[in-house]
Amino acid sequence: MKIGSIDLGERPVLLAPMEDVTDIAFRLLCKQFGADMVYTEFISSDALVRYVNKTTQKLTICEEERPVAMQIYGKEVEPMVEAAKIVEAAHPDILDINFGCPVKKVAGKGAGAGMLQNVPKMLEITKAVVDAVKIPVTVKTRLGWDSDSKIIVELAEQLQDCGIAALTIHGRTRSQMYTGEADWTLIGEVKNNPRMKIPIIGNGDVTTPQQVKEYFDRYGVDAIMIGRASFGRPWIFKEVKHYMETGEELSLSFDWKMEVLRKQVEQSIERLDERRGIIHVRRHLAASPLFKGIPNFRDTRVAMLRAEHKEDLDAIFDRIIAEHGGAAHQQ
Repeated sequence: MKIGSIDLGERPVLLAPMEDVTDIAFRLLCKQFGADMVYTEFISSDALVRYVNKTTQKLTICEEERPVAMQIYGKEVEPMVEAAKIVEAAHPDILDINFGCPVKKVAGKGAGAGMLQNVPKMLEITKAVVDAVKIPVTVKTRLGWDSDSKIIVELAEQLQDCGIAALTIHGRTRSQMYTGEADWTLIGEVKNNPRMKIPIIGNGDVTTPQQVKEYFDRYGVDAIMIGRASFGRPWIFKEVKHYMETGEELSLSFDWKMEVLRKQVEQSIERLDERRGIIHVRRHLAASPLFKGIPNFRDTRVAMLRAEHKEDLDAIFDRIIAEHGGAAHQQ
């Protein structure tokens, strides 16, 4: 699959853009484990054009994570165009526009998935951004605003006419947020529309290597994007690649996975500081499937998520490995 001149190979698997998750350390980890392309956290165009420090920090990328896409969002043409030019100057491989974020503080103000209620403005922004930069521009969006307005099949053609180089579709409406099941049938319908010429990337509820293969086979998408299933499990890309190549599940030891989580903690602390780094990585520790099924784990989980110092977390990790390591509790 190619986006512009960027060749991602056959059936690439991508790390989705996620706020407070896909920082540079996590992107590098997922890249190391086989993600074919990674995305930054989304960047507010309004904050970027005002050069808000916390926002401009998101422009930092490194050569080892390429190809990397930067994602911006906003609801007005001029700041989106200006932000696109600032992003282009940071030299990502791809610029992605977020028309899919469902959270109230974004969609409720008309940006992100809120744009699904104002398609003319969405198309105006897309065309203006495509015309403003030389790097490939892609879009990520949802099926529609709600169950009565699943407009994605027609919208995909309109976005393609704006000049985008690829389209990512999350198989939910905005009103669903992240509840219910992602509907991949409409993603497949977009992909199988003979008028669509650009790559279609599917996203939503992909949690196992088996699903990745099934969705490629069933819906014919050009790429699959993994989001929440990577929380506390960056090795999912390694598992997916192995399964796609061999048809067999990859066996990774509990101890090995624990060391990956330990590395995540260390990298987060290095990037931020001890206090903020540990707070940042708690989301991954809380969501990691590694601890599911371990009996009587509640008190350990509480201690792990309350720990404020690296040495305390290390001690808890050592205890978990000592008590539950070896071949036990394989995912």
